[in-house]
Amino acid sequence: MSLSGKTAVITGSNSGIGLGIAAELAKLGCNVALNSFSDTKEDHAIADKLASETGAKVVYIQADMSKGDQCRALIDKTVDAFGAVDILINNAGIQHVAGIDEFPAEKWDAIIAINMSSSFHTTAAALPHMRKQGWGRVVNIASAHGLTASPFKSAYVAAKHGVVGLSKVTALETAQEPITCNAICPGYVLTPLVESQIPDTMKKYDMDRETVIRDILLERQPSKQFATTEQLGGCVAFLCSDAAEQITGTTLSVDGGWTAL
Repeated sequence: MSLSGKTAVITGSNSGIGLGIAAELAKLGCNVALNSFSDTKEDHAIADKLASETGAKVVYIQADMSKGDQCRALIDKTVDAFGAVDILINNAGIQHVAGIDEFPAEKWDAIIAINMSSSFHTTAAALPHMRKQGWGRVVNIASAHGLTASPFKSAYVAAKHGVVGLSKVTALETAQEPITCNAICPGYVLTPLVESQIPDTMKKYDMDRETVIRDILLERQPSKQFATTEQLGGCVAFLCSDAAEQITGTTLSVDGGWTAL
């Protein structure tokens, strides 16, 4: 499979899931635009390293996904860099945990903006370019929490349900065009952020690493195994392939059986 000549933009992609997806698409020949809200030497070094490892053309573009105008500008800057946007991966996200009556309003607003509204703005800006190219793939990284719920995660659950809904509407509006839109719904994924939380969780519960992973972090994930960023990258690649041409408006769960319960 090759995506040579295609251009992909991935929001929130200087680490974790987003960077894993970017790496897979770069290996398949995509031009890649990495993104995050920061603009450091380290961010640009990540792009240079990925380009060196894969031979793909990779740039880093700063944009704050809580700002609609910057979301749209990210698409414009990607087009300026590569001449097109063929693949859009909406991945940027943040989290905050609290009961509804104690949930800070500013945290609610930030989560809704970054986790959901950003996907609307980038999609609205990217679709005209996909139509011009005569081909497009939108893949929204939702969550198992886009299909089910957990207490104390009101904003995150609301946002991810919204992303799933937006994916369906986008698919219907492009159903007679060579453009698809789907949502991937991961359970727990082993990212650097999750890895960094394990030692503190071990101390909190006075448990060893294996028990913390099995009984605390993966309590709701029946496989008792993390998904990996490489697996999510492979799922995105499949949704961008010719084999997935008639897959649109649906969700792909990568959650070790979580949503089967």
